[in-house]
Amino acid sequence: MNGMIGAIIGDIVGSRFEFNNYKAKDFELFTDQCRVTDDSIMTLAVAKAIMETEKITRTPFDADRDDSGYYAVLGEMAVKTMQEIGRKYPNCGYGGMFNRWLFSHTPQPYNSFGNGAAMRISPAGFTATSEIEAKELAATITKVTHNHAEGIKGAIAVAVAIFMAAHSGTKEAIREKITTHYYPLNFTIDQIRATYEFNPTCQATVPQAIEAFLESVSFEDAIRLAVSLGGDSDTLAAIAGAISEAYYGVPEEMKEKALTYLDDDLRAIYEEWDVFCR
Repeated sequence: MNGMIGAIIGDIVGSRFEFNNYKAKDFELFTDQCRVTDDSIMTLAVAKAIMETEKITRTPFDADRDDSGYYAVLGEMAVKTMQEIGRKYPNCGYGGMFNRWLFSHTPQPYNSFGNGAAMRISPAGFTATSEIEAKELAATITKVTHNHAEGIKGAIAVAVAIFMAAHSGTKEAIREKITTHYYPLNFTIDQIRATYEFNPTCQATVPQAIEAFLESVSFEDAIRLAVSLGGDSDTLAAIAGAISEAYYGVPEEMKEKALTYLDDDLRAIYEEWDVFCR
């Protein structure tokens, strides 16, 4: 597991359905209509920020990060890497407010609770060594843009679910954690599919993506369940895919196929992260 490929696969598979929803699970996963969107690009940028922060602070993930100034540096690096990498891909699906932030010379958080906060956060959940650290990493990265409480909550919920799944947490324990501290999961995918519509907020995306993972029986099934909801398909599948990678792992053939959609620059970040995570 490297903490990015699950989100990248979900993004690519879901990309062709974002504005052309398909409310069933019987679809081809990868086609020439699929593409990498802002979900993957920002996930790669977050991973790059974490790697660059460790180079600067020289703080391994078993040290006291508060004493190192780590989180201050991480916030600065999150801005730097998201802007530098994101600007190379101006037409990949950014929301309006994020797009303005991306190209600003003085970027400031803009009180958003959009689901962009949660779609990019998987590297934090995978590299954390404790639930507390997963929360701190997610909050630090998120608040450089999405500093609304609901945006931060969405990112933290995803990072915590990933951390638990990666450290032998059961689905029952993950469900209890999410329902107790973050979102009521008082629905099933089948119950909401017919009426669920596009919603770009964390509040109406994160719980649905987590539920898709919780109901799944495999990594691929989680991706199919998330896409079948409709709505913001690439983001739903990216979040469900990230948690599912931590829980199930990712089939090698799906990983290799997804990587063919990355250009050389994105693939280089992915490869660097793969080495970093070993």
